[in-house]
Amino acid sequence: MTETEIKKGLAGVVVDTTAVSKVNPETNSLLYRGYPVQELAATQPFEAVAYLLWHGELPTDSQLAALRAEERAQRALADNVRAAIDLLPLEAHPMDEVRTAVSVIGASDTAGGGSVLDASGSPEQNLARSVHLYAALPAIVAYGQRRRRGQELVPPRDDLDYAANFLWMTFGEEADPVVVDAFNRSMILYAEHSFNASTFTARVITSTLSDLTSAVVGAIGALKGPLHGGANEAVMHIFDEIGSAENVVPWLETALAEKRKIMGFGHRVYKHGDSRVPTMKAALDTLVAHYDRPEVAALYDALEHEFVSRKGIYPNLDYPSGPAYNLIGFDTLTFTPLFIASRVTGWTAHIMEQTASNALIRPLSAYNGPDERHIDGYVPDATAQAITDRAPEQA
Repeated sequence: MTETEIKKGLAGVVVDTTAVSKVNPETNSLLYRGYPVQELAATQPFEAVAYLLWHGELPTDSQLAALRAEERAQRALADNVRAAIDLLPLEAHPMDEVRTAVSVIGASDTAGGGSVLDASGSPEQNLARSVHLYAALPAIVAYGQRRRRGQELVPPRDDLDYAANFLWMTFGEEADPVVVDAFNRSMILYAEHSFNASTFTARVITSTLSDLTSAVVGAIGALKGPLHGGANEAVMHIFDEIGSAENVVPWLETALAEKRKIMGFGHRVYKHGDSRVPTMKAALDTLVAHYDRPEVAALYDALEHEFVSRKGIYPNLDYPSGPAYNLIGFDTLTFTPLFIASRVTGWTAHIMEQTASNALIRPLSAYNGPDERHIDGYVPDATAQAITDRAPEQA
């Protein structure tokens, strides 16, 4: 009998096809529906990229206008969602806050839907639910940060695009176009990345024919982990520990001697550098210049240089996005919720793709526990014994 080959973490295992995104190994580019993400980030508003992920093509002017109208009509924080958030302790992690709020939205969206046998929803229902979550999440994330700061809710504005309105609701003032552009680019870069842990979680849940919101809630749970979505938070904690560029070498030597994992570097897919990093680093550079914070760039460059030269491991997207979000004014705890607000577009695109060509995701495992054993004195009844007797015939 040959020994079963175990692929820990499903590394290298191809489980399905997808038309949503891929990494092109020839150009090391992340493609959304065939478009390099750096081209999308340089030329498109986030609303157009959301449309692309859901529909497969970039929108015409009229299609983009229709999506914007639908999104703007659903921006306000619903009273029941706000009430649910307010029930949570201020010390709760914002990811718990967002997860709870999304659950409330899902319960409202599926109310009166009948049996759980109908939970998966029609394509039209799932697209509408996707747009609803996409529209509602900025208010949830913005209110969460303001609540923790003791500030009042800022209502949305329907005269601002997605990124500008998100910043308006968070900070209560219009952001400079440089800041809006950097934030818009970050949202596009985080929107999708094939079968990552949270997306695969969403597809597994979807494969059971559960509803779209349940799949998104599961994905949020996966994204909360520091080995996935929490890495951009960890990057800022590292920056705070180091303090300045002059401290990088002694800090890194100590961290490596203690075998600490340096977050913001390395990636399961990219072995020669994350293709999204140059675009996000360029956005960070514009923010450094806008806010006149050269010391941030100095620390960033020093740590990258030292770590790459010592370990040969390159930054991932979380490395430049952490300090960029910090410069914009987001609290470190808000970073991963920002990831949700972006990635919900990719998650829901995958959920709809899984639903359209579904097979229950149910892998096997290789058992390495004790051999079969029995309870002393146990006597099986006739039905159990008949099932046991049949087993060799079915083997």
